[in-house]
Amino acid sequence: MIKKIDHKNMGRSTDLGWLDSHFHFSFAEYFNRENMNFGVMRVLNDDLIGAGEGFDLHPHRDMEIVSYVVDGELTHGDTMGNRETLKRGEVQYMSAGTGVYHSEHNLGENTARLLQIWIYPNEKDMKPNYGDYRFKWEERENKWLHLVSKFDGKAPVRINQDVNIYATNLEKGKEISFEIAEGRQAYLVNIEGLAKINGEQLVTRDALETVEETLNIRAVETVHLLVLEMAKQ
Repeated sequence: MIKKIDHKNMGRSTDLGWLDSHFHFSFAEYFNRENMNFGVMRVLNDDLIGAGEGFDLHPHRDMEIVSYVVDGELTHGDTMGNRETLKRGEVQYMSAGTGVYHSEHNLGENTARLLQIWIYPNEKDMKPNYGDYRFKWEERENKWLHLVSKFDGKAPVRINQDVNIYATNLEKGKEISFEIAEGRQAYLVNIEGLAKINGEQLVTRDALETVEETLNIRAVETVHLLVLEMAKQ
């Protein structure tokens, strides 16, 4: 069973000038009681941040936060003493646990784009933690790159929840599949490009939900995809 999510029907941030956000689930001023989460994934925001702008220091608690940089650069700072800048295709992770303050800024000269993902942890009140990983772009070309897994999993970035995150950049005309096992479900985001997936055409920023159904993907144009796979709920 799959369900396509048209990007035109997603929530949007009010015009803040420096920030343009597309909300996959209820967030901030966008509220839809029927669209609060997908399994343990609570938030997936597609953010465009203007040059020299960003989110100043603010708190989080009991949430696993993953950021996937699509374009430009993102500079993270937090009260644990971390300060790192990530670029296209790179990933950062923060476990808010008992509480942490952090900031996210685009200190570059061009607009930055990132996917901001919030996932409920498997336990509350854990010790806060931060990590990042600078994946090479070619590692996802025409194949799935395993970015994130549960803490005892095999991906370079590991979080406190049974969620796997994969990315691929599939060249025009290429095909690839993604198997969803029994008892599992997945949320796919078409970050860039044009794809045909199980008969559905997805353009940039479209998404789909799938439960126990393998995805058969063909790149109509070169396409950049992200998949979040997790236990069925």
